[in-house]
Amino acid sequence: MQLSVDGYVAGPKGEMDWMSWGWGDDIKNCVSAFTEPVDTIIMGRKLAEGFIPHWAALRANPETSDPFVKKMVETHKVVFSKTLKESAWENTDLATGDLGEEVKKLKAMDGGDIITYGGAGFASELIKTGLIDEYRLFINPAAIGNGMPIFKQLESKLNLKLVKATAFDVGIVELYYVPA
Repeated sequence: MQLSVDGYVAGPKGEMDWMSWGWGDDIKNCVSAFTEPVDTIIMGRKLAEGFIPHWAALRANPETSDPFVKKMVETHKVVFSKTLKESAWENTDLATGDLGEEVKKLKAMDGGDIITYGGAGFASELIKTGLIDEYRLFINPAAIGNGMPIFKQLESKLNLKLVKATAFDVGIVELYYVPA
């Protein structure tokens, strides 16, 4: 999850113009390494509407040979939604039941790792229900003053143990935590 220094994943209206891009090989290799064992991506409907078509369009471009793009397209996705009745996307299932129960079912299945690509509300709900095993927080070198936090639904303190902190050339710092 990319965050501003002051803890927001997006501005008040979803703005993400403060994020650092122009990633070098150091950060690309890091992200590729922890996504390698992933065989399921979970996300909320709002994010899915932009995320899935974005990666599909990149993959459809014959000039794109980036293995990460292939990974994002070919990895099975589960979209959590209360409004959709069927998936409009290839290689994507819908989960319409209770978030906690649906995620517990996915975690109980055989296979590789599960990763979530947020949306502030979706990530907040996963955090609140204690369903996240690892936090990889990519802190961007920008403070935005106001926006969408992911820890807003906590009902009690969440203790985390730092596994590793890594600074990247683009100015982003990854903080890798597990629940304490």
